[in-house]
Amino acid sequence: MSLKYSKKEIKAEAKSLGFFACGIVQATPVDAETAAAVRQWISKGSQATMDYMANYTEKRLNPCLLVPGTKTIVSLAMNYAPAKTMAATEFQLAAYAYGQDYHDVMKKKLRQLATIIANKFDTDEVEKPIGEIRIFVDTAPVLERYWAQKAGLGWIGKNHQLIIPKAGSMFFLGEIFLPYEFDSYDVPMPNRCGRCKRCINACPTCAICEGKNFESERCLSYQLIENRGELSKQAKQTMGTTIYGCDRCQTACPWNKFATPNTTPEFQPKSELLAMTKADWHNLTIEQYRALFKGSAVKRVKFDGLKRNISATE
Repeated sequence: MSLKYSKKEIKAEAKSLGFFACGIVQATPVDAETAAAVRQWISKGSQATMDYMANYTEKRLNPCLLVPGTKTIVSLAMNYAPAKTMAATEFQLAAYAYGQDYHDVMKKKLRQLATIIANKFDTDEVEKPIGEIRIFVDTAPVLERYWAQKAGLGWIGKNHQLIIPKAGSMFFLGEIFLPYEFDSYDVPMPNRCGRCKRCINACPTCAICEGKNFESERCLSYQLIENRGELSKQAKQTMGTTIYGCDRCQTACPWNKFATPNTTPEFQPKSELLAMTKADWHNLTIEQYRALFKGSAVKRVKFDGLKRNISATE
């Protein structure tokens, strides 16, 4: 069954919903090189304590096992490059954490687009497919950056982020799995990092390695968010004024010079957040934490984790 709704129309709908980029790719098992790299990464324990990364490997490597009947994957990107940032003299958060939780914002918009697409098939003239429409944002066994590259949105840089040409890497990714076939699909974008190693050189803990390996346990973002125990000695020595996440491998990337501030209302930081001083952070109470980060991805680190990070800057 072929779709009687063009890629151009879907991309126009995506743009109207606030997505920066949209690509459409056929759902197939991932290529052998990527599958081998994923298996090796897991076998080496590079996922550290993120055990969920080692779960459902076969489904992660084959979208048709994750959602039977899937024929097509729509990959979408939404800009989160900040319009306003915290004062350079104060504590810093990763840019993605400035606004509301991206999972909630993205899922809402993905559902809207999925409904629009589904309605185009809800006619007596179109044979009903076997399968279902599903949306995903960072919480399922989906190789999001792989599919974004395959769908022509950009390429996976040496910093392991998806880089969109003339736009950079500060983008949230999401997918819509469809049980429909398209008459044509987008083509992958070649890697344009060249010999540049600025992200590798900028990583304070050497978590980024040449090739495709990435050591999660070394990553400052992992240490400040996912690590539930004591921060590593290396993290304490290199975190500086960063208390949540890390953007150094992104800000070092030349392509992010082209980034434009996002205009999504939900991703704008609260004035109270921007006004926080180091003294305010050190005196932060659980009540203030809850008010400041209600509906925010920062709540993943929990209050105790954030206070641990703040204390480590002393």
